[in-house]
Amino acid sequence: MIEALHPSLILVATAAIILLLPHRLRQIFLVAGPLLAVAAVAHMSPGTLVAGEVLGYKLVFLKADALSLVFGLIFSIMSLLGGVYALHVTRRGEHMAALLYAAGSLGVVFAGDWITLFFFWELMSISSVFLIWYRNTARSLKAGFRYLLVHFFGGNLLLLGVLLLVGSGNPAVGTLTGTGHPAFWPVLLGVAVNAAIPPLHAWLTDAYPEGTVTGSVYLSAFTTKVAVYVLVRVFPGAPVLLWAGTIMALYGVIYAAMENNIRRLLAYHIISQVGYMVAAVGIGTEMGLNGSVAHAYSHILYKSLLFMGTGAVIYATGREWMTELGGIARFMPFTALFYTVGALSISGAPLFNGFISKSVVISAAAKSGLPAVDFLLTLASVGTFLSIGLKLLYFTFFGEDQGIKPRPLPFNMHLAMAMNSLLCLLYGIFPGLLYSRLPYPLEYEPYTVDHIMSSVQLLAATAAAFWLLLPRLDRKIVISLDTDWVYRKPLAVLLYLVVGAITGLREALYRCLSSAYVKVTPYFANPYLFMSFLRSGPGEGAGNGEGAAYDPGRYGQPLGVNVSLAAVVIVAVTVFLLWRSTTP
Repeated sequence: MIEALHPSLILVATAAIILLLPHRLRQIFLVAGPLLAVAAVAHMSPGTLVAGEVLGYKLVFLKADALSLVFGLIFSIMSLLGGVYALHVTRRGEHMAALLYAAGSLGVVFAGDWITLFFFWELMSISSVFLIWYRNTARSLKAGFRYLLVHFFGGNLLLLGVLLLVGSGNPAVGTLTGTGHPAFWPVLLGVAVNAAIPPLHAWLTDAYPEGTVTGSVYLSAFTTKVAVYVLVRVFPGAPVLLWAGTIMALYGVIYAAMENNIRRLLAYHIISQVGYMVAAVGIGTEMGLNGSVAHAYSHILYKSLLFMGTGAVIYATGREWMTELGGIARFMPFTALFYTVGALSISGAPLFNGFISKSVVISAAAKSGLPAVDFLLTLASVGTFLSIGLKLLYFTFFGEDQGIKPRPLPFNMHLAMAMNSLLCLLYGIFPGLLYSRLPYPLEYEPYTVDHIMSSVQLLAATAAAFWLLLPRLDRKIVISLDTDWVYRKPLAVLLYLVVGAITGLREALYRCLSSAYVKVTPYFANPYLFMSFLRSGPGEGAGNGEGAAYDPGRYGQPLGVNVSLAAVVIVAVTVFLLWRSTTP
């Protein structure tokens, strides 16, 4: 019975229910709803189908296969972890936005047709922006509006592609690679916005650091990974994605190395890590696609854990710049420990989940005869460990003591981080738990002596270089110019100029029409004045007294005449309409 429940509808219903409940009961549903969604996905079998007809279109609300099930499982697990982490939050609206955001993600994953997919795609955009706005600062308000505008742009591109597909008789979600269909590029560009593929990426690093402490945990998990799902489903083997993903992996690492804001640094690493997934989709082999899915699964866990750790720091200290942090590990030992688990996971250290997924992507590149991609992705791994595993960890928790006295964290935040850390270790130690759920059979052993030694040597060499250069590392508050500068500065000026020109034109028209109204209305109010105008022309006869002699009470028709005329007109119209209705 439970396998027939759509996990997205479970979360939508939970979002509606919590609006009516007091805080204590809301906490129960924040766990129970996502837990039921996890159970629904776990009991769902490939081939499950739920469809219906709406306005003449067959909509496939739920279509389950191996690919949708693995993404559905991790998204529902993430909704549970995010709900536990946010149990202390009292704002109903923020909980509702988070649940609808997760519901939209699950809706896209299980959509079998393009119209259903687009509906849930837009639900994600609209609901997720409130996780930014609920921080209630001037920066979050502006970042939220920019986030919304960029996603509406991407959504319109996707909509164009959907209309082309549905109009050509292709309503089912399927592969576009190699088809030559005109919808290929609109759909790809629309998805590329959500995947944060440069130069369409800056919305992510602009908005995610401005979200609420708990909201950014959800943001880090869903939007880009839903886009990865669509890329795997629709664009496997597309050559453009191979190098776009490789560039992403390096681009994010380079910008992260320059960052001082702890969550903005993590946001740049979302771009880098998604680059591995996009490159793997571009490789297009079964191993490459498995690597993309596996790394998306692992990334959702360790990246949300990292945002939980940095969010805990912001909650406890009120600070989010590394230059303002340091020496807090002794006050927040569990947070430092859980963050370290996430840092080692994203760095690909053995026994952690990043190790068993990232290596599949790199091995797929090597087996496909792509040594340059293999080398560049490995190089990006070095930068990841350097900035997240060493730089952010050291300067935030173990650097120079700034005299900060953090406030205690709610128990639920520690619990969520502990649960997430356990999953990162569980999948890292038992990779078969993940490999068995991948869309294609995978025969791959990550724990070979060669692989373990090369990984440990790479991490050790990076750590040694960081330690030697540590005395020379000078933390500075900097603003890194990115592609968002284009629409935040020049485009903003152009927009103001256009709006100013339109406003000026409107005001000029208003003045002209107002002046004309003042001059013309006396002629309609006084027929004698109008007759005088016809005889003498404008400006003449004004002083001959003809205009003042008109009395509307004296010269108007009696009331009875007007009523009689109105009655005659009404009767005539009624008779005409009755005659027309009876005429064949």
